[in-house]
Amino acid sequence: MLDTLEKVKEAASFLQNKGFSGASLGIVLGTGLGNLATYINVEKSISYAEIPHFPVSTVESHAGKLLFGTLMNKKVLAMQGRFHFYEGYSMEQIVHPIRVMHQIGIETLFLSNAAGLLNLSWNKGDLMLIDDHINLLPDNPLIGKNISALGPRFPDMSAPYHFGLNQIFEKVAADHGIHLRKGVYASMPGPMLETRAEYRFLQRIGADAIGMSTVPEVIAAVHMGMKVAAISVLTDECNPDNLKPAKLEDILAVAARSEIVLSKLVCDWVQLI
Repeated sequence: MLDTLEKVKEAASFLQNKGFSGASLGIVLGTGLGNLATYINVEKSISYAEIPHFPVSTVESHAGKLLFGTLMNKKVLAMQGRFHFYEGYSMEQIVHPIRVMHQIGIETLFLSNAAGLLNLSWNKGDLMLIDDHINLLPDNPLIGKNISALGPRFPDMSAPYHFGLNQIFEKVAADHGIHLRKGVYASMPGPMLETRAEYRFLQRIGADAIGMSTVPEVIAAVHMGMKVAAISVLTDECNPDNLKPAKLEDILAVAARSEIVLSKLVCDWVQLI
């Protein structure tokens, strides 16, 4: 049986032989946020099912394809859809694509997600630049024997979201009059949404937004020394004192409206990094 590093190397070698090489920027497109892919001049596309050891996304709004091409004259590798703990995947499976990206030369990683709005002074549909996170998942990808070829046993997490990359996002947003919030993202296991009491707890511990992804990938990326930036589209209000049932179609509709602005923001950011 292959170990974790052997699986990463096998997948990376497979992709390099298919011509998926030469990019230094990786992009992960979250729930309802696949439109950015239309801005990529796609040279190669492959289904996750064809890549060794890649899981297959089971979420309806995730296309499950890896794209290679050019975005704003820069080579990029983009995941159309990601993997979640609630789908039944292990943490190793969830971060496998990030480790493969790093193995084939990706140095900078941008992630997007749809998230619930906990900071009630903000508005549904806002974009939030993630400044920090709270990991409330019951596992993380670094538990177990450390793979020293990937990174250190005790990686520093004092600044998982790269200050310089975030500064560029803030500059681009200011230049274009985009109201970009900045806050803390909390990751929960899902797939159920949280209770009123849980939302109150999350607000009290300092979370501005809540989701079910992103944090495992960020942990794995930081472990390997990658520079990371991430943005949440705040799709639904999580007000424990006036909580209404959330509908997936409504969440996707808000994400679709907001991703037009997000795509513009990311394109201009890519030009400056």
